[in-house]
Amino acid sequence: MLIRIIIAMVAFAGNSVLCRLALKGMHADAISFSSLRLISGAIALFLFIAITSDSRKFEFKWLNALLLCIYVFSFSIAYVSLSTGAGALLLFGTVQLVMTVWGIAQGEKLIILKITGILGALAGIAILLLPGAERPSLYAAIMMVIAGLAWAFYSITGKKITDAAASTGGNFILAIPVALIIPLFFRSHLHIDIYGLVLGVLSGAITSGGAYLLWYSLLPLLRSTTASTIQLSVPCLATLGGIIFLGETLTVRILLASVIILAGIGLVIFSDMRKGAK
Repeated sequence: MLIRIIIAMVAFAGNSVLCRLALKGMHADAISFSSLRLISGAIALFLFIAITSDSRKFEFKWLNALLLCIYVFSFSIAYVSLSTGAGALLLFGTVQLVMTVWGIAQGEKLIILKITGILGALAGIAILLLPGAERPSLYAAIMMVIAGLAWAFYSITGKKITDAAASTGGNFILAIPVALIIPLFFRSHLHIDIYGLVLGVLSGAITSGGAYLLWYSLLPLLRSTTASTIQLSVPCLATLGGIIFLGETLTVRILLASVIILAGIGLVIFSDMRKGAK
């Protein structure tokens, strides 16, 4: 399971990097990129299910599809003016808060070891992003918080699904009409080049469609507090992706924060394993 978690988190970070590459480089606008991401994800998942199963049927749930659309469009709109790190902090900080509160409301117990891990991961996030982060615009910050709320509830609803592929595929297919209609209201602002198309397809088919299928398969196995804390690794990974692909600088602060975040997440996972062994 650990390998699958790592793959999913790397893919989530990849979404931030791909989106920033497309928007910062003016290869695509936020609306076009979001629509392409949803449509290519739907096509990839449809082909995956068609190839791997003759009997599996898609599960269509409008609430999950709506949450997916809100997340994808808000995510891209926010990243027009947010840095990769600041965007990831707002997104997954919101996810952490919502899913932790939800987990506690559902009766999850927070033992000292788990609390220490959560606080440690949050401290690492603060070290990683806050000292050098630029103050984001209020509009961009609000849009990313909305994206975080949508993703948190998308993850919460995902804990109840029984077939990750059928459910994820159904969500993306239901999102196609939205992906086709919303650009009609922004026709004068749409633009995308070949590089933007490639980035959008990669984001949609691999780091969205494929990664969300993987995440939905993991969610039923994870407590809400654990799932939210694990996702705090994404800002760390996104920042490292920015160093590799966007030319940002590797610093001692980044290395220190990465170690603290991963140690905190390790404590959360270890506390769940120890509790499950009792």
